[in-house]
Amino acid sequence: MKSRGTSSRKNLSAGLMAVGVASAIIASSCCVLPLVLVLIGITGAWMTTLTSLRPVTPVFTVLTLVALGWAGVILFRPATSCAVADGAACEKTRPVARMVFLGCVAFVALLLLFPLLAPFFY
Repeated sequence: MKSRGTSSRKNLSAGLMAVGVASAIIASSCCVLPLVLVLIGITGAWMTTLTSLRPVTPVFTVLTLVALGWAGVILFRPATSCAVADGAACEKTRPVARMVFLGCVAFVALLLLFPLLAPFFY
């Protein structure tokens, strides 16, 4: 049976990763969304309104970094004990959660760096 602390930490880290990815998508929407729309063939003068989120980009960038940093601390700090008697479940799920976290970090890094790389695509 799981202890309440282990389960709540796992849910918190998953929630923080979701917040980090969502806020990174919002932070980079001023650059990524128009490019994606152009690549799939949707164009028009209305696309200039997609830059309305540019003033709040730093806020969402900071939110992304804080959420992923907090999730990283939760996932990579040493575990005190395992809630399962034999400890096998903790040894299997913790590395998977860490790999998912690293995948999220790579995706978010691409999104946050995209505004710097966007001039090469336009």
